[in-house]
This record gives sequence, C-alpha cells and structure tokens, in this order.
Amino acid sequence: MKILYAASEAQPFVASGGLAEVAGALPKALVEEGVDCSVIMPFYKNQIPADLVKNAEFVTEFYIPVGWRSQYCGVYKVQVSGLTYYLIDNEHYFKRDFGIYGYYDEAERFAFFSRAVLETVKNTGDIPDVINSNDWQCALIPIYFNIYYRYHHDMRRIRNVFTIHNIAYQGRYGFDLLEDVLSVPWHLSTLVEYDGDVNLMKGAFEIADKITTVSPTYSQEIFEPWFANGLDRALKGKEYKTCGFLNGIDVDVYNPATDSTIAEKFSLKKKSGKNTCKTALLDKVGLPSGDDSPVISIVTRLVEHKGLDLVRAVFDEIINLGYKVIILGSGEETYQGFFYGMKEKHPDRVSFTCGFVPELARMIYAGSDMFLMPSKSEPCGLAQMISLRYGTIPVVRATGGLKDSIIDCGDEGNGFTFQSYNAEDMLEAVRRARHHYNDKKSWGALVTRALKADFSWKRSAQLYIGLYKELCSWD
Repeated sequence: MKILYAASEAQPFVASGGLAEVAGALPKALVEEGVDCSVIMPFYKNQIPADLVKNAEFVTEFYIPVGWRSQYCGVYKVQVSGLTYYLIDNEHYFKRDFGIYGYYDEAERFAFFSRAVLETVKNTGDIPDVINSNDWQCALIPIYFNIYYRYHHDMRRIRNVFTIHNIAYQGRYGFDLLEDVLSVPWHLSTLVEYDGDVNLMKGAFEIADKITTVSPTYSQEIFEPWFANGLDRALKGKEYKTCGFLNGIDVDVYNPATDSTIAEKFSLKKKSGKNTCKTALLDKVGLPSGDDSPVISIVTRLVEHKGLDLVRAVFDEIINLGYKVIILGSGEETYQGFFYGMKEKHPDRVSFTCGFVPELARMIYAGSDMFLMPSKSEPCGLAQMISLRYGTIPVVRATGGLKDSIIDCGDEGNGFTFQSYNAEDMLEAVRRARHHYNDKKSWGALVTRALKADFSWKRSAQLYIGLYKELCSWD
C-alpha cells in the first residue's frame, strides 16, 4: 500500500501551525508501521533551512497549465529520518520573503501546487494507492483528479482522502477566478460553488472518497452550524464518508526525560525535576518563586475563538484564587492590551510575553502546574497533549479534540473540564483545580497519571492504515 501525503507545510522544513506537526509526524508513524508513505509539499526557497535540502535530488521537470498560463514545475526529493519528501519547485510561487501564507495570489499558488501534485504522480509513474490531501490549500487535488485524471489509465485506481484541520479556513474566492486561475471549467462550476462564491473545501467534500478530521468529536461537531463556519449544508448527507482520528504528538521531541531545553530533566520515576523547572520558569519571566502558589499558563494565538474573552471576564477572580498566570502569544490587539494591563496591575502574579518564543513555550509546558485552554472550538489541539507529557494538568473546555483527550479529574481523570462556553463555568474548573492542588497526595497522583498518558502517533497511524486499507479494498 502506497500513500502520498499532500500538505502545504510540514516539519522539519517549515511550520506555521499544527498542520506542519501532523504532516511531519503522521507519515513518519505510518512508515514505522510498514506503510510506503511519502510527503509532497511546496519548496519554499527562502523559508526552508538550507542544510535540510543541500542533498536534495532533482527528480524531473515539466510545465503545468494554470488557467491560460503554462508554468514551470521542478520536483526534488530528499530523505529525512527515513521519510521521503517531494518538494515542488517554482520560485515565482514559492520563493517569497515573508512567510509561506498571506499573499495576494494565494489561490493561484495553491492551484499550481495541487495540479503539480497530480502531474508529479503522472510524470514519475510513481502511482500511490491513496492521496491524502490536507486543508483548503490542497482541496483542489481531489477536484483536479476528478476533472482531469480520473480516467488516466495509470491513475484511475487512486483514492482520495481529504483531511480537515480547521473548517474555518475554506479557500473561498470570487467566481472570476474559476477558469482563468483555478482551471475549473464553467460547466463543472457546481462542484465548487457555494453561497455564490468559489469554495474549494466544499469541492473537496463533494469529490473525496473519505473526509477525515483531526478528532472524533470534531468530525461530529462540523455538522452543526455553531462549528461549521457555514459549511454544515455542504456536509449534509456526507456522514457516511466522514470520520475523525485524534492527532498525536511526537513523543521523542516532547520528552521531559531527554529534553535538553528545560532546566532539569524529569520522568515518571524521577518527578523532582519538575519543581526545578517551575522555579526556572518563574525566574525566566520575572515572577517570585519563593512560595507554593500554583502556576497556570496559556500559550496560544490571541484570538477570540481560543476562549480569551472568558479569561478576560474572570481574570481578577483567577488571581484572587492565588494563581500566578503566565501568558505567551500574540494576535488581536484587544487581548494583547488586556494582558499588558494585567501584567502592570499584578506585577508579582502575571507575566505576559507578546509573540511566540519556542524555548519559552517549552519551559512553560515543563514548569507550569496547569495549562488553560478554554477554546470556543478546537479541532484537535496539541498543547493539552504536550502539557500532559510534561506533567502539567490541562484545564479545558470539552470541545473537539480537547473533549477526546482530557477526562475530568477523578480516579482515571487527567485534567479539569467544563462544558458550556461560559466564564463562570471556566472559573469553576479553575477553582476545582486549585482545590486539588492543595491536596499534595491527590495532586501527585494526578501528575503521575498525566506522565503516563500516551498520545503517541502509533494509535492514530493504525486508524489511518485501517481507513486506507478500506479504500484500497474497493478495487
């Protein structure tokens, strides 16, 4: 069984979010399970570290129709940690100075990439059994396959899986791009038409043989208007081909027993190092470390759907419970300004670092007592899994992957949850966490359960393998 995993970003080459972690870790886990899997992604010339591609092998080159234009495409191949990556080269589209997204020609760039994926398969003759495309940037792959490649004698047996990482980002454009940029013939426009616009994700829903999401709960939530960002009508009737598999984390990368970036390594057998990490974290962010106050932390993008309006509503009450609060992130000015204000108001209790500092994030995971994720929606979430890996107890709203990964504290619980999107309900979960923290025996048992939690990719890889095998059995 041969799988081609198509993504707009993947670690270790380039990353802007969770997609890159998945695209780097899931294919690796599939290979470890004996699956012939490779990754295909754009060759971002100014973004990928040169040492990773210095030994890249040139495979082939050809020209691709993009609307009325014909554009050069080069294909390179490189192996990293036993996994093969194909890199799609076109400097006009992928040699940009400032990040990998956010350009005026975004639709054209990823239309080119999507067509390039299929042309690479066609020109190399390396035919996969399944192409697993991810998010709107790759949504045109199943669409183009249906329009241009389905009846190609070597490619007709390919199956298409489309994975939604966040349904809020859909690839929505005006109809003027349909033929001249997206190369979708007018007579097939109903494939991608939705509410008067072109919607690439909707088109992928129509064509893909299977639709997956990054957690079981999210695969159910997206059929509800509250979570679907307008696409619930496009999904109606497609329950039969939709499923969700919880993402994992790379347990080798996130391992407190081997992590050289934290103040002191620790493990299930030797937990004392976590206290050293807590002291080092407080010293790093300029908060006093002489007392036994619990540290609750947030590492996130500062945007509304992360639940920060709930945090803002009861922030003083959290401080009054005796917490020290550490925030790392950037985003909307209203939240940045609020946390700067709280830092000034409570200088011995609040730390706010604007931006994203990977080294500090790792210190926060290792040195905090609790990790707060009150998200309005969360397709999967990785931070709660990383927190558990470092013995830091999540306090989360029970939605999406947070609901699938965090069980409320009890004999078998590993965190604290609340159900409704309500600031008082969140505060009650934070209050319960503070109560448990005061009981050192109970808290120690909870930290032990956290360190025992297994969120490796092995389990998820097995579920994907089952899905791929099911599709291959259709022949």
